[in-house]
Amino acid sequence: MNKEYILNEINRTAKENNGIPAGQARFAKETGIRLSDWRGKYWTKWSDALAEAGYPPNKLQSAYDETFLLEQVIALVREISKFPTNDELRLKAYNSSSFPSHDTIRRRLGGKNELANKLLIYCEGNPEYSDIVDICKEVAATSEEDSEHYSNESDIEFGYVYLMKSGRFYKIGSSRNVERRNYELSIKLPESLNIIHKIRTDDPVGIENYWHNRFKDKRKQGEWFSLSNKDISAFKRRKFM
Repeated sequence: MNKEYILNEINRTAKENNGIPAGQARFAKETGIRLSDWRGKYWTKWSDALAEAGYPPNKLQSAYDETFLLEQVIALVREISKFPTNDELRLKAYNSSSFPSHDTIRRRLGGKNELANKLLIYCEGNPEYSDIVDICKEVAATSEEDSEHYSNESDIEFGYVYLMKSGRFYKIGSSRNVERRNYELSIKLPESLNIIHKIRTDDPVGIENYWHNRFKDKRKQGEWFSLSNKDISAFKRRKFM
């Protein structure tokens, strides 16, 4: 895999994402090009790769205007039939290359109350958005204390993405209780099942998908993989994602 191929993939995925290049993790997920394929070989930082592909750092955010951001949030509200939490914004951004990042939404549109009020201003008077108005009115009426509660992400439930080993193969999965999951699985297997490492995350499904995709060429069956020592070390370097 050479530099030209990686640059072409940066441009291809950016073109599919309204001209906005993907972040490092999303790029790996969509292309299968791993960190080890470019770091220390062609560039030291992902921003250097983007710059060589023709995407200066300030282009990432300038591509979004407020109307686009509001419409993206409206689409998500309709998709989940509720006002999104921070966790839901992150999950949507991880799974959809066209959805702006949680940080971009928060920086440009504000926290829970401010975002709800901006959506109300944008939607009120337009019957097409009556469903959005109904949902946002209740959220906009919450107190500043409730808004701070939201901003501090106390509504997020954390879980783990784990790496376990049985025989020659490794299992990558997610669970709220890894030790209990280890016991449930071990009684069904002919060989012992050992916990190698677990990563704490507020997005267990998304992070699990990331590792499944990263090691997709090494998948044996289901969530079982044939991993190298280098792969295991890469997983163990992460304590939180």
